[in-house]
Amino acid sequence: MQTEMRHGWLWAYNPEHLELIRQFVQAPLRERAPWDAQVKKMTLVARLPTWIKSAKNRGEVLRAIDRIRSSLVA
Repeated sequence: MQTEMRHGWLWAYNPEHLELIRQFVQAPLRERAPWDAQVKKMTLVARLPTWIKSAKNRGEVLRAIDRIRSSLVA
């Protein structure tokens, strides 16, 4: 499950992974644990490329996710 974008490739392992990426990109407020918290710092979404996490690319990334999702249905 992948599609090429102008910044690089957007890919996901499975539909659940794709949905997690979509929820993160779509979220208007992305909160994270403070640095002194006793939890792991590198979450799955923290490891995403910066261009995917950038708000200025939100629309483009969501359209790419929709293209991947529509190819699964077809």
